[in-house]
Amino acid sequence: MDHDMGGMGQAMNNFNATGWMTMTHHMMTHMTFFWGKNAEILFDGWPGTRTGMYVLALISVFFFAFLVEWLSHCQLIKPGSTHLAAGLIQTFLHALRIGLAYLVMLAVMSFNVGVFLVAVAGHTLGFLFFGSRVFKESPPPAKTYDLPPMSC
Repeated sequence: MDHDMGGMGQAMNNFNATGWMTMTHHMMTHMTFFWGKNAEILFDGWPGTRTGMYVLALISVFFFAFLVEWLSHCQLIKPGSTHLAAGLIQTFLHALRIGLAYLVMLAVMSFNVGVFLVAVAGHTLGFLFFGSRVFKESPPPAKTYDLPPMSC
């Protein structure tokens, strides 16, 4: 067995049922928080060991978390919409919000500290801009959002 000193992967020689040797490459899965750019986030082999791709992954996770907060506090349904149209828009927004929230959760499950920090920062800034009273001029009306609050 050939081991990578950086802990990122190991090449294994296996023999299949017919006796032919096969090569497989496995990334090491972290089960505790670690700090570093060599990670797998969301997709097999991404971002890998490339710094630019790691930065892109962090920006993506931040954007997804920020977008979850926007979707949680937006008002896209017009007041005169029919029940059917409003219900379909709500359902689509709910599916989009939940899908993005699960992507953020899966990214955080990479146990990379940088990913964790940008996910928290994305949710925090998203709430600051869209959910808090910092940028609102008047108290919120009785019904302020298209979607109900997320529950974990």
